[in-house]
Amino acid sequence: MGDEETESHASASQPKILLTGSTGYIGGKLLDKLQTQGHHVRCLARSPEKLDGQVSESTEVVTGDVLDQASLENALADIDLAYYLVHLMGAKQNFEEKDRKAAQNFAAAAKQQGVRRIIYMGGLGESSDPDLSPHLRSRQEVGRILRESGVETIEFRASVVIGYGSLSFDLVRSLTHRLPVMLCPKWLATPTQPIAVNDMLNYLLAAIDYPHGSSKVFEVGGRDVVTYGELIREYANQKGLKRVMISVPFLTPWLSSLWLSLVTPASAEVGRHLIEGLRNPTIVRDQTALAEFDIRPMSIKEAIQSAIAESEQPASSQP
Repeated sequence: MGDEETESHASASQPKILLTGSTGYIGGKLLDKLQTQGHHVRCLARSPEKLDGQVSESTEVVTGDVLDQASLENALADIDLAYYLVHLMGAKQNFEEKDRKAAQNFAAAAKQQGVRRIIYMGGLGESSDPDLSPHLRSRQEVGRILRESGVETIEFRASVVIGYGSLSFDLVRSLTHRLPVMLCPKWLATPTQPIAVNDMLNYLLAAIDYPHGSSKVFEVGGRDVVTYGELIREYANQKGLKRVMISVPFLTPWLSSLWLSLVTPASAEVGRHLIEGLRNPTIVRDQTALAEFDIRPMSIKEAIQSAIAESEQPASSQP
């Protein structure tokens, strides 16, 4: 009886968590981690049926849309902590305006419902860069809207996420396998600081217990600064593939995205926005996260090894 009382008390002391983006790549993996750790989770989804078979009996699923504030007020009722893992890059028009409106809706509803903390995953990139891509600028604007809501916000700014199933890794994988000779646009030479998906998840989970105070922005990345071209070379090396890469500086990001849409499973619209972002250096300039969190991110070699190992697992054994 004593053990049951202790377990019940521990359960009652945990924050009740709202998870948005649970049908996406990062959100889906985070859902698995939260459930494994025994957290009280409520998922917000426009299409709840997409979560069939992925949620535990204790996880609640509510129907809602970040562009519908009334549905958010219901979803955020009695919530202590909310993960905002939403982007609307798939929209064919005005994704920045939709991202802005969604963030404003979420921030207002969270404030109204008394949410204590929002945890958000945004994007690296120099805010002062006049050539910052619309995608990265929008990611940072969303973080600012959440912080200015008055709800304490922990924002993690990251670059490329390396993991089996991530769009960035799938681009590398598809390009390397399908193009023995690559005509490489200039963005393949832009410096970036990729982070392994498990390291990213560890940061997102660590934010649950981070001391309360004021809103924070943390820049996070892996151990290495590389180019996208070097990611392709590392993947090819680990798979034992010989690839020839020829730089062709006249390919524009727009043409690059159309080219990539022919050789990758990524949608052309999302791919175009991501590739526009690849023209901007996305590296960690503020090392505060390493001091504040007990997380030591892995190297690019280790991240790609891990992603390849997962990709080679039988489908039935993959998370």
